[in-house]
This record gives sequence, C-alpha cells and structure tokens, in this order.
Amino acid sequence: MKLFILHGWTYEPDATWASLVSILKARGVVDIEFLKIPGLSDGTDPVWTLDEYVEWLKETIGNQEKVMLYGHSNGGRISMAFSAEYPERVARLILEDSAGIPPTGFRKIKRTVFRAVAKVGGAITRSDTIRAFLYKLIRETDYRRATPNMKKTMTNLVAFDARTILDRITAPTLVIWGTDDRTTPRKAGETIHRGIVDSKMVVIDGARHSPHITHPEEVARLVLDFISA
Repeated sequence: MKLFILHGWTYEPDATWASLVSILKARGVVDIEFLKIPGLSDGTDPVWTLDEYVEWLKETIGNQEKVMLYGHSNGGRISMAFSAEYPERVARLILEDSAGIPPTGFRKIKRTVFRAVAKVGGAITRSDTIRAFLYKLIRETDYRRATPNMKKTMTNLVAFDARTILDRITAPTLVIWGTDDRTTPRKAGETIHRGIVDSKMVVIDGARHSPHITHPEEVARLVLDFISA
C-alpha cells in the first residue's frame, strides 16, 4: 500500500525528508511518494482553496482503493480534510505537528495580524523594509517570500477550522508532536487527538515543529509500528 507524504508550506525533500525516508525504505516501506502541493511548491501559481486541494488529492491517488497519508503541518491540514471527505480511501493517517486548529492567545493575535497584512499589506506602505518588518513580526517567513497568489492560497487555508471535521475521520490515526513546537502548539495536537476517535498521540521530547528532521529514527519507529499494527 502506497504512503503519500504531504509537506508543509515549503518543499525540500532532499534537505528535510531524506533521513526519514531512507530509514523507512530500508525497513520495508518501499512505496513512498512525495507530493508537491499545487500553488505552493509545484511551480504553478493559481489561487487554491482547501476543497480544491481535497479534489486534487483524490485525482492524484487515482484508482488506488486505499492509501496511507502522512501530512506534516499544512500537509496535515489537507490530509485531515481529505480523510473526512473520503474516509473509505484512507487506511492509515499520520499527522505530524499538523496545522488546522485555530490559535488562541498570542497565536490568535498573530493570525489576526497575518490576515490584516494579507489584505492591506500593500496599502500600508510602499516600503519593502517596513513590510518585511511586519512579516518578521508575525514570524511568517514563508508568507513573506510567497507570490501574491500564494499569499491568497495561504490565507484561504489558514481560515479552515479542522475541529468541524475531526469526528468524520474514521481511519486509524497517529498524531506525532514535538514538545517544543512553537508553530503549532502541543494543545492543538491534543485537540486533534481528542477529536479523532481512533487515534493515538505520541509526543517527542525536545522536538520542535519538524520531528522528521531532528528525530528521524524515533519518527520512523513510530510510523513503522503504526502501519504494521
């Protein structure tokens, strides 16, 4: 059964996924496919919505009856939406520090600023320096570097609230989270875990937003145990 990996905002398989994938393949998971996300990393530049990404993933999977999905960050958001819409197509779901849960506290303020900059950033000032400062303030480096259409796509995705669909996800789900994730905090993972009935959550001590980079051996062990259960 094929394992599809959906990355976050950016796509750097050689730099960020090579260690994990090599371990998985060495231990028997040979059918792995990375998916470049349209409008974000595949070289195209249209504006996308989450619903469109769900249908894109359906077309990408094609006639395969069941697949396994591994979504990191924004890839987790798309994977959850697909798993809720087409539960019969997903045999296993792996979510690593997934996006999709609305922020609270400072992160809520940050997202409010994020949306404001997305809407009026060009009208605030013509100064690239000041706009860069605003993007640095909200710590959205990927957003700051994005094209205008990518920014619209990102804004569309950020508006999604995964809590509305968690009870529709029926696939056995592994939720992996870093204890020190400052992008998607641990309580977001706990919300996902509580909302998906058949789910297990494992927290990796010392990891941040991308345990597959910093803790590939531990992540590989978790994934192998999960998909072979």
